[in-house]
Amino acid sequence: MKTKTDSKAPYFILMHLSFLIYSGYALCGKFASTQEFLSKNFILLYGAVMFIMCVYALLWQQVLKRIPLSVACANKSITIIWGILFGKIVFDEKIRLNMIIGAAVILTGIFILLTEKEEAKE
Repeated sequence: MKTKTDSKAPYFILMHLSFLIYSGYALCGKFASTQEFLSKNFILLYGAVMFIMCVYALLWQQVLKRIPLSVACANKSITIIWGILFGKIVFDEKIRLNMIIGAAVILTGIFILLTEKEEAKE
């Protein structure tokens, strides 16, 4: 039997894909900050930032048509975790205990919010 949550699963995937795309703007911005101001690379990287933000805005609007704003906004904090992962993978930044604790708190908050919404609907 298909539940209401199952029918929204593709939109949750789209939402998290859009967050992944959104977190890419920070990567481009950080790379751009290492370039000479108004150099070709600087302009290209900030152009990429603008492109990413436009794509994200379009995806975000589609998500908001199908998922409640409170749920979508709570899930947006997952971008912090993407930032930690990108920092480690791309910039070889050290992941500290306080970062892991913060990420765990974020995930716990998202889980609590989502389970409360489902319980309230039942």
